[in-house]
Amino acid sequence: MTRERLRQLLKRVSAGKVTVQQALEELRLLPFEDIGFARIDHHRELRTGWPEVVLCQGKTPKQVAEIVRRLSRAGSVTLATRAGPEVFEAVRAAVPGAVYREEARIVVVRRRPARPRRQHSVAVVCAGTADIPVAEEAAATAEEMGQGVARIYDAGVAGLHRLLEHREKLLSAKAIVAVAGMEGALPSVVAGLVGAPVIAVPTSVGYGASFHGLAPLLAMLNSCAPGVAVVNIDNGFGAGFLASLVARR
Repeated sequence: MTRERLRQLLKRVSAGKVTVQQALEELRLLPFEDIGFARIDHHRELRTGWPEVVLCQGKTPKQVAEIVRRLSRAGSVTLATRAGPEVFEAVRAAVPGAVYREEARIVVVRRRPARPRRQHSVAVVCAGTADIPVAEEAAATAEEMGQGVARIYDAGVAGLHRLLEHREKLLSAKAIVAVAGMEGALPSVVAGLVGAPVIAVPTSVGYGASFHGLAPLLAMLNSCAPGVAVVNIDNGFGAGFLASLVARR
């Protein structure tokens, strides 16, 4: 249930085109729909401006497909993150209009045209090629939320000149997502160059002492550069979402 859909429903009731009982039937899914294995929050877009997003991890393809089908029936856009090919096939069978952003591992279903993207309002930087899947999750999320994204990949501190080449893109961004594994130094370097908020994403990429992302997480939390906020390990979606909220202000 979107704000615009609710407005149109109330107008139809006011004009006598829809009865009160019919309106109640349309509103009956507020605030959520209980389907046994999930309670779907159809009210979230009305409350927060963005509908519920499905995390596919831990769910069966059949469960994801049913949740997406019901969300997409009532909302404007549906995202399903951490989706493998088998999940996408199940969703596409249930919702023929579904699109798979494979590198980001995100399934998208739209019931309205995509929002016009602001030109390079968000920059997504990652340290190495192995960090790209998490970086793409952040970039795709920001794009689906209407942000233009500048991608700067494989620009870690082991070859700092690769990052400095893109300084203009960094300076023009309203929010920056910095993705890195190993020692996790990239966000501190980026934050020392720009005035925009930097959202740091530790990844689970690295050798044994990185403890599957714990070492870069702690390094980012201990950053000496101001303006750095940190999301959880491999949480590209959370970073892209937050960057979009910052950039649209």
